[in-house]
Amino acid sequence: MVRIRREGQPVFIFMVLVAVSIALPCQYALAALVSTDAVADGAGARGRLVQYLAREDVCTALAAQGLDPEEARARVASLTDAEVRQLVGQLDQLPAGGDGLAVAIGVLVIVVIVLLILKYTGMLR
Repeated sequence: MVRIRREGQPVFIFMVLVAVSIALPCQYALAALVSTDAVADGAGARGRLVQYLAREDVCTALAAQGLDPEEARARVASLTDAEVRQLVGQLDQLPAGGDGLAVAIGVLVIVVIVLLILKYTGMLR
């Protein structure tokens, strides 16, 4: 009897997992009509990104980072509409001149933390 119980335990666990997975509700895909405004909004946002990438200062910044502007345009073309809208929203929220002081303080804090970790692990004498 003990042998049957020991050998049957994995089967029992498997059957419980199957029963639970069958009992869990599943979500069905819903199809609906897409409005013209939603399609036009996605195309307009994508056009804004392409305009950003066409600017000379953006192209030089991409080149300074080691990125090819044509590759960036190809990646923008492969983004979904939701990703494009999210990216354009983030671009709209950026300050015009940037915040150099906050970036400098952030980099300084990160460098200090890395130096402390290296010192306490013994890698820095």
